[in-house]
Amino acid sequence: MRSAPALLSAAALVTTMTGASPAAAYAAPSPLPSLTRLDARYAAVQADIGRALAAARGYGDGERVRALEGFRNRTFLSFDPRGTGRAVEVLGDPATARRIAIVVPGIDNDLGNYDSAKFVGGSARNLYEQARRLSPGTRPTVVAWLGYEPPQTPGPSVLSAGRAEEGARALVSFTRELRSLNPSARLTLVCHSYGGVVCAKAAPDARASDIALVGSPGTTADRASDLSPATRVWAARSGGDWTRFVPHVRFLGWGFGRDPVSREFGALPFPAGNGTHADYFKPGGESVRSLALIMLGARVPRG
Repeated sequence: MRSAPALLSAAALVTTMTGASPAAAYAAPSPLPSLTRLDARYAAVQADIGRALAAARGYGDGERVRALEGFRNRTFLSFDPRGTGRAVEVLGDPATARRIAIVVPGIDNDLGNYDSAKFVGGSARNLYEQARRLSPGTRPTVVAWLGYEPPQTPGPSVLSAGRAEEGARALVSFTRELRSLNPSARLTLVCHSYGGVVCAKAAPDARASDIALVGSPGTTADRASDLSPATRVWAARSGGDWTRFVPHVRFLGWGFGRDPVSREFGALPFPAGNGTHADYFKPGGESVRSLALIMLGARVPRG
């Protein structure tokens, strides 16, 4: 097993993909109606987005202005402009969907890059369109869940599970809200990169039928069965993903342990192509097709 210096050296592999917006002065969001009142919820979140957009214009925060102008007239379930920002958007109808996937993102996601194909909003949209093409009669729904503050690079939090534990609490709370709205839907957690750590921490209480880990550095667990006995756990890594170089150890609270795609971990494999860490949700790719099949409960080719 590699030592702590080898683990800490993995931080050098993580490069900055985006900067945080200077958003410390934004106001907290308003209290929201219950998720069972969907139209009122959408309207309340849009009002919060409108206030944040006005503030961004007043602050001269061009990055936020550009991002939030694109958020208008969409179906967001929650939004918080403070810090790097949080947003939860739904694609499809969560009240009637038979299959719901929640995309849980990893490091460097924020409001400024939300709609990029490489980040959570764009990723969720691509997965939703793929699922609709494969099974339009299933009425799939996909949630882009930026419901926590992911670690930002460079920084030590990318090698610790601290942000994941906070994120897991928020994710479990959200899944409970979804069940109050639609108790019969089958739920899949689609977890990219550090989002796999979040999903692993949430697994015992999220009660998902499936968890799909893509590009995950680890989960802090030794075996897939440790996450939740009632949940099928899937894992894949693309051929060009830099996370294959991360030391799979855990030492004094640092690192994430066993490799999720290893035979010893015991997750179900699936094809993820030969793309990079940013390509798992690329339209037409092998990975996004596999993820759509998993959320639809269809037969998935083994990776």
